[in-house]
Amino acid sequence: MTAQKKICVIGLGYIGLPTASLLGTKGYDVLGVDVSESVVNTINQGKIHIVEPDLDLLVRSAVNSGNLRAATEPEAADVFIIAVPTPFINDHEPDLSYVRAATESILGFVKPGNLVILESTSPVGTTEECVAAILNNAGHNTEEPNPETEVFVAHCPERVLPGRILIELIQNDRIVGGINDNSTQAAERFYKEFVSGEVLTTNARTAELAKLTENSFRDVNIAFANELSMICDQCNIDVWELINLANHHPRVNILKPGPGVGGHCIAVDPWFIIDKAGETAKLIRAAREVNDAKPDWVIQKVVTKAEKFKRPTIACLGLAFKADVDDLRESPAIDIVTALQQMDIADIVVCEPNIKDHAEFKLSPLSSAIDEADIVLILVDHKEFQDLTPSSLIEKIVIDTRGLTKSNA
Repeated sequence: MTAQKKICVIGLGYIGLPTASLLGTKGYDVLGVDVSESVVNTINQGKIHIVEPDLDLLVRSAVNSGNLRAATEPEAADVFIIAVPTPFINDHEPDLSYVRAATESILGFVKPGNLVILESTSPVGTTEECVAAILNNAGHNTEEPNPETEVFVAHCPERVLPGRILIELIQNDRIVGGINDNSTQAAERFYKEFVSGEVLTTNARTAELAKLTENSFRDVNIAFANELSMICDQCNIDVWELINLANHHPRVNILKPGPGVGGHCIAVDPWFIIDKAGETAKLIRAAREVNDAKPDWVIQKVVTKAEKFKRPTIACLGLAFKADVDDLRESPAIDIVTALQQMDIADIVVCEPNIKDHAEFKLSPLSSAIDEADIVLILVDHKEFQDLTPSSLIEKIVIDTRGLTKSNA
């Protein structure tokens, strides 16, 4: 790697910003691009707009060194990394509009020898049929091997865990798949420059499905735990005790149930497989339906308890989709609290220690939320909630979707 190699990262969210700042500290000349002027201004001040351990230090270091700056428009570069959202629309149809827009934004800057990488989690065929096709239609050569004109295109899905992104960007094994052998080799060379984990090579379509498979595997296993929790409730059995006992079997590892499944990966990616192979993906669809239905089950549990009061106060603990992050995307906790507030059957008090404010909910400190509450609904196992015990919640009705009070009993 030469110190002057220029990288253009499109999208400065939970993946793009850590990637851009990491590359900046590795000596690359990095331009981060985002459609939000406030995000761009924040980063250029050496600050961050998302919560991730140590990310603020990395961004400040990269910006202060002059190796990272942000803008709303791309520039010429050696490597373009597309890290934009891939949500779904209507009935869980993949929305590739952000990927298309990002690809179109770099058309005037791409030149022969460049590497264009799609890191966004995408349905099978997106790298070929969307990114490469847009480049080809604009006159760039991504198909014919030619050192004078060829542009390399590859998919390298991110495989990081919020809260550990900066560690896992370097240490995790990476999968790279090009639209042809030359593109695969170009992507492999690039990632080997800064990844300490193994760089595994394949083709673009397999790389796309690999990421979807990883998250669908997790979704299916979470669905088993969530379904088991509902069965145990029906049979008057403690699901946490049951799982602990069952997991003593040497070949059994049941995950922990929760109020549903959130985040932009596990709650979304299986639908990309279903969209491509709906008639075949029966188990994957069933798991999605189980996990999508769990918030409604939790809501009904709360309603049943609330009916014992004239108008109770419900303390809802946690809004994020998982512990110790500020990420609310696809969060079942958000869906549950929103539904309870709209029902207007109780006064809702919300505690979410990882965000300062919320447009829909007034946030309260943990101690006052519990003091005010008749019903305590634990939705996220944040570290701030880890010390909750049955003795600290005496005279409260507790609905613990995360098993915190069981582990602290």
